[in-house]
Formats: sequence, C-alpha cells, structure tokens
Amino acid sequence: MRILAVDTSCDETSAAVLHNDRVISNVISSQVDLHKKWGGVVPDIARRAHNERIDPVIREALARSRTTLETIDYFSATYGPGLAIALEVGLKHIQALALEHGKPFIPINHMEGHLLSPFARNAKGNHPLPPPEKFPLIGLLVSGGHTELVLTHDFGNYARIGSTLDDAAGEAFDKVAKMLELGYPGGPVISEFAKKGKPGRFPLPVPMEHSNDLNFSFSGLKTACLYRIREIRQEYPLWKPRDWVYDFCADFVRSVTLSLVLKLEGAVDHYSTVDGHSLKGILLGGGVMSNKDIRSAIRQSMRKRNIPVYQPYSTRLYTDNAAMIGTTAYYSVRRSDPAVTEGQRIKTIERDPVAEISSR
Repeated sequence: MRILAVDTSCDETSAAVLHNDRVISNVISSQVDLHKKWGGVVPDIARRAHNERIDPVIREALARSRTTLETIDYFSATYGPGLAIALEVGLKHIQALALEHGKPFIPINHMEGHLLSPFARNAKGNHPLPPPEKFPLIGLLVSGGHTELVLTHDFGNYARIGSTLDDAAGEAFDKVAKMLELGYPGGPVISEFAKKGKPGRFPLPVPMEHSNDLNFSFSGLKTACLYRIREIRQEYPLWKPRDWVYDFCADFVRSVTLSLVLKLEGAVDHYSTVDGHSLKGILLGGGVMSNKDIRSAIRQSMRKRNIPVYQPYSTRLYTDNAAMIGTTAYYSVRRSDPAVTEGQRIKTIERDPVAEISSR
C-alpha cells in the first residue's frame, strides 16, 4: 500500500511517502528560525507557516519518492495531541486530498507515532526490530510536551503506566537553556554543551528519585536550576559562561538521564512478565531521545537486565516527522483488515478506537 502522511503538530511541516512500512521519502520543513526571536513557538506564526509550506512539502515528498497523488492508497495526518491551530492545517489539507481522490483518510495519534517510530523501515526495507509480533514491549517517550512510559501489548493496544505530573523533560531542557541564555530551541544546545562539560561540579537533584511510582516530574529540577544559576552568577560575577556553563549542562543532563533510567528500570522490573509473556524489549521515541548520552545510559542499564532497546533507524525520526505517522497508519490499516497484508486494497476505513496514550 502507498501512504501519504503529514504532520503539522507544532513547528515543523512534514510529509512522507511510505510503501507499507518502508519510508521512501520524509521531508521536514522546520520553523525554528521563525520562532527563535520570540523564544518559543508562536501559534499564529506556526499556522501561517504551515499553510505556506504544506503544499511544497507534499510535492517534494511525492517527487523524491517518484509517486503521484493518483497512486496513493491512504492519506494520513496527525490529529493530536499538539498545537490545535497547527494540527488543523494538516488535517484539513489531507482530508481534502483523500476526498478529492476517493481514498481513505486515517487520523493518527501523535504520541502513538512516536511510540511506533522504531518500527519504520528505511527505503531498502532494513529494520532495527525483530519481527513486529514480538510483544509485550515498553515504550519510553520523551519529548517537549510529554514524558511517558507506555506498556505495549500489541499494535493499537496500549496502557500508559507512567507520565509526567507537571513539566515534560523536553520543556525542562528549553526552560533551563533560557535561564542560561542559550537561545531557542535550547534542548539541542544543552545536549551539545553537556558533551564538553564534566558532571559533578554542580550536582542537581534527581527528579522523583524516591517517589516509588513510575511517574515523572521536572518542575522541581527547573526550580533547582534557577536558584543554582543565580547563586553562581552572584558568587562569581567575573566568570565567563565558558568557565561553568558546559559543566552545568553536563550536570543537568545527568540529572534528567538518571530520572529517566530510574523510572524505566522500575517499569521493567514491575512488568518483567505481562499476561504470561516475558517482556521483549524497550521502544525509544521523542525528540529528547536524540541525546546520545541518554540513549547510551538506557542501553547500558537494560543490558544488565538482558532487555533489548530499539530506536528509529534515523535521528530524523525522533523529532516530529510524518514518517512515524505513516508507519502508524500502516499498522492501523493492517490490523483493520488482514487482507491488506496480502496486497489487497480496502475501500473504506473508519477511525480505529485506539486507546489514547496521551490526554495532553
């Protein structure tokens, strides 16, 4: 089946063409430069940019995949969660194309897209996962707006077993970067600076270290960073940023990493067996997982428990993108009608009542 998917959930306009679960093209147009001077995403600017870019992005995705709209079998778009007026652009556009060409439209949950991003194959069909029938799995999703642990029984069968009580990890990255005057988006900058620093100089608390549950919280860490940064600037007014910011970033990343690993270990220990089946692995998704140190710490921890860790085949699939939406659409169609796996085209499809894995 040929799928055209789009994602306009926040500040990136993306379109992808997939042949089944193989990503043939994945075009992403970032709006970072438009929002940078405001220090964050401005909804009206985001909507305007999506409206201007969605047609060119779709055309480029089709051209790169040597595909035409007439040959697309399914049209798909993110319906939420995300920035409402941004989501509306992609939804309306793709629904109109589906109606024009008389093909099914498949709405996809954005966080389900992040969860299933490791299942995407590249254009050659290479896959980082064992056969997708290997369940149960636990997904750790860490992005700008969400930090969640998701028990994955099967495609479309999920249970959220842990989530953030306040701020998400990605938001903490951006807010601390703002405190350090590192610009927007701050998350990637902090990650790069942390590589140049040494943790231990500015120890910070590990969020929810003793909570005895699987939830996350990063507001306390943000507050601790605010006070510590103020203290540093008052005590050492002659210090230049390069004298301490790298080390501070290293300690911040270390604190976030320890929290994520701690909660994941708790989830793996608690759900080592699910419905009589042993846990088969960990799925990683979300923009914060672009950080190599976080991924490395998770792999090291899971290696001690003999639990494999699976991640997308490309770093471009961590941040918001249409390829993960198309991949999720593929599995949505496949479970709606098994005949699809045999190459038969179904004419209609209704939105599958997949349990929401994020209410935010």
